[in-house]
Amino acid sequence: MRILFLAILSFSNSLFAQNFKSFFKLSRPEKCWVISHPFVAKKAYKGTKHSLQITQEIKKQNLLDTLENGGQLDAFRHAYWMAVLTHGIGAKKAWKLGKAHEKGNYIGYKKRKLEEGYIPDSVSLAMDFFNNKKGIEIGKEYNCNELKNVVISDILEGKMKIIYRDQKLNSLDCNGEILPYEQWFGSWRNNRCLVNSNIKN
Repeated sequence: MRILFLAILSFSNSLFAQNFKSFFKLSRPEKCWVISHPFVAKKAYKGTKHSLQITQEIKKQNLLDTLENGGQLDAFRHAYWMAVLTHGIGAKKAWKLGKAHEKGNYIGYKKRKLEEGYIPDSVSLAMDFFNNKKGIEIGKEYNCNELKNVVISDILEGKMKIIYRDQKLNSLDCNGEILPYEQWFGSWRNNRCLVNSNIKN
């Protein structure tokens, strides 16, 4: 998401004329989105910047867990980002941007690139898509000044998804058994499990 933010920033200031360096850091799907939506790039940039800032504020306030990959904070970042973008650029464009980002993560997996310290996998992808969809639904239903609190409330009520972990942050399968690191890290399809976002480690 951070790289995407940098590219949108570049293109919001001048449509393809400046700072190609940031653009070329994007995955192919993300580049296609930016090129296809030049007139909303500035709004997308502002929404992305705001979402990242609010996520870091939430992290400091200990309202949710602080896991930026697979935890409640990760769920918040995606859902709030989509809710904000739904207000700024519309639900359809927001969904397509989120989809482009996740397609980029799959490409990142194949290239063994880390996102928030982990190689993406199909479980984290499913989590992000689920929470993105919830964020868009929230964006459609609530006013801008309600979005943050609604997203937090929905996470605490278990309406979003996180990756199942124990108190030591070991990944668990759906039976609650510890998955050895080497059995899932770097594997696109594995036995990690999504659970409702109010399940505590």
